[in-house]
Amino acid sequence: QVQLVESGGGSVQAGGSLRLSCAASGLTYRRYCMGWFRQAPGKEREWVAIIDSFGTTAYTDYVKGRFTISQDNAKNILYLEMNSLQPQDTAMYYCVASSTPWCSGSRYRLPAGYDYWGQGTQVTVSS
Repeated sequence: QVQLVESGGGSVQAGGSLRLSCAASGLTYRRYCMGWFRQAPGKEREWVAIIDSFGTTAYTDYVKGRFTISQDNAKNILYLEMNSLQPQDTAMYYCVASSTPWCSGSRYRLPAGYDYWGQGTQVTVSS
């Protein structure tokens, strides 16, 4: 059974940094596309960053150059390093996993592309 548990959220001022972690269990090594989505109050859930089983990454435009997704395969932990945070980054952040090793295609930019979701961790950025 796959389980994803996020941590590392919190409150920071604009310009600050946070690192989110997602502890994954039940995943077969190198068989999953993983990523981060977020949802702000009153808005739809949107993709932030994804990484495939081979380390290829993709980022949505508004986080490029500020966020970095990475994974520690030995520990089964997914990370999201967030720098230069802005109030618009305030949202609940979710760790996701899809039962495919690749993340290519528009399907993986949509919530429906993922089979497993964590419970979320809140990030609040004040101006």
